[in-house]
Amino acid sequence: MVNTVGLVLHPRRDSKEAIDTIIEWARGRGVTVVGLPEEVGRIDCSALPVGPAELAARSDLMVSLGGDGTMLRAMRLIAGLPTPVLGVNLGKLGFLAEIDVEELPPALTAIDAHEHFVEARMAVRTLLPDDGEVLAFNDIALVRHPGDGMAAVAVSVAGHPFVRLAADAVIVATSTGSTAYSFSAGGPIVSPNVEGFLVVPAAAHSTFNRALVLSADEEVTLEVLPTSGHIAVEVDGTIAGHLSPGHRITVTAVRAAARVVRLGSTSFYERARRKLRVNGSAEVD
Repeated sequence: MVNTVGLVLHPRRDSKEAIDTIIEWARGRGVTVVGLPEEVGRIDCSALPVGPAELAARSDLMVSLGGDGTMLRAMRLIAGLPTPVLGVNLGKLGFLAEIDVEELPPALTAIDAHEHFVEARMAVRTLLPDDGEVLAFNDIALVRHPGDGMAAVAVSVAGHPFVRLAADAVIVATSTGSTAYSFSAGGPIVSPNVEGFLVVPAAAHSTFNRALVLSADEEVTLEVLPTSGHIAVEVDGTIAGHLSPGHRITVTAVRAAARVVRLGSTSFYERARRKLRVNGSAEVD
């Protein structure tokens, strides 16, 4: 049974209709609605403002109102906790959002009655030399600074040297993130149920330019080579730190780092077909 609903809001999109729907649903059931002060404070609503730690600890259900970026932020907030996240789409079609705003009342009632299932999502994490530990549900990417030379990176798996890459970026992506930056760099589409992760070079100036698929039990070490320019480290699309030649990081998988609500209305493959505009061959059609 849901006693407390936590809210995570898109920084710009209008989420008032969705919040009003959640609060009205909660009021009739004696459910508390909480949210971050800087987010619920900008909207006239009765949601209780709490800090990030309390939001994660108190929520029986986290509701993400926005797109995939908002959903990823909600997942990072409750990483390691059993709290499931329901993604509500407020704009463009996303891979992670499960429902649209008009579907909220029956979806909340179904979740309260345990008429749903929960899908575990893997993350990847690493320790940055100057910025501490970071966790990503899509990807950790080592990206060249414009005008500052290529990202020259040596890739080792489980301590064994594998390949030296020169590229615009070297992306370490989860199966969830296979449809994000990794896909744009030519990586494969991977089912989110696969426990593994990818190493994908973007615009590689190397003989080897293929994706490497690793088990969740393996680790990959990325060493910035002396010939490399300075590198930005992007975590789920946000710059989290910087690396210089001589720095190295080791990326590992975190199984079931977060859980997302699924109601069975659409599948991953239906969302992939629509968002990526997957079509058949003209010769076949």
